[in-house]
Amino acid sequence: MRKTHLVGALAVALALFCLALPRSTSAQVAVGISVHIGPPALPVYAQPICPGPDYIWTPGYWAYGDDGYYWVPGTWVLAPQPGYLWTPGWWGFAGGAYVWHAGYWGPHVGFYGGINYGFGYFGAGFVGGEWRGGHFFYNTAVSHVNVTVVRNVYVNRTVINNVHVNNHVSFNGGPHGINARPSAQQQRWDSEQHVQATSAQQQHFDAARSNTSLRYSANHGHPNVGATQRPGEFTGRGATRTNGNQSRPAQNQPNRGAQPNNRQENRNATPGNENRPAKQPHAQPAQRGNRPAAKPQQPRGNQGGERGGKNNGGDRGKDDGGR
Repeated sequence: MRKTHLVGALAVALALFCLALPRSTSAQVAVGISVHIGPPALPVYAQPICPGPDYIWTPGYWAYGDDGYYWVPGTWVLAPQPGYLWTPGWWGFAGGAYVWHAGYWGPHVGFYGGINYGFGYFGAGFVGGEWRGGHFFYNTAVSHVNVTVVRNVYVNRTVINNVHVNNHVSFNGGPHGINARPSAQQQRWDSEQHVQATSAQQQHFDAARSNTSLRYSANHGHPNVGATQRPGEFTGRGATRTNGNQSRPAQNQPNRGAQPNNRQENRNATPGNENRPAKQPHAQPAQRGNRPAAKPQQPRGNQGGERGGKNNGGDRGKDDGGR
């Protein structure tokens, strides 16, 4: 009898604990999920203009759900408190599968797999701006800001010359993945107290998950929305599209590009021409035989660009490294 009462009490406690979880954590449901098919290549898209002061750019990424991979567009969001920066989530290959590591807010940008997400997230740290005295200042060399609206700006083009080349690869480790490991400093920062995704990010995530056009099975790696000016607004002038016109299949082809730990100076160092190299093969999954029948076909790389905004961290009107 006592044992029955104990089991019942534990069940009630567990249920109450689940109900008490903050809503902001639900966007991280995919934490620890393992997938035997690698995520698609990162699409090229233009960064929408910053909607106002103190907004922080959060890059787009491929998430995974019941219907396979789907694109969560990049967007501008307000930090949960001044001084906090966003560390993007990332896919890492481990134990024969691809595992998702959720993003988080904190006083420093930690390790995000060495993935070049563009717009200041070039594989390590963030150079798109910085906090000064409770307000965020934007580096207009890589961030798309209207200086007549947002006056806290500066220009630092030196960060562009040492951008890591990763050929749109969206995962760390494994066959053809990014070869990067966290530094001792990044490991310390990863151990700091963090804040999970905000409610605005949660709403953005939910909207992307329910949008069938953002699923890889529907867009084949070329989502119709690459990024949004505000969370969840996937239509209108604030939404930018990806460009799939330059895409090509990359199955069974090696990744011939440099790994992100090999620095390469771009000779055409105009803002943004360096952080999205074009037309490189996309990595392949390690376990093709484990693909579920109902899942989408093998992801293929996106080599396109987008006109009309900051293109993956740089000049307006230039696509995919100016090529």
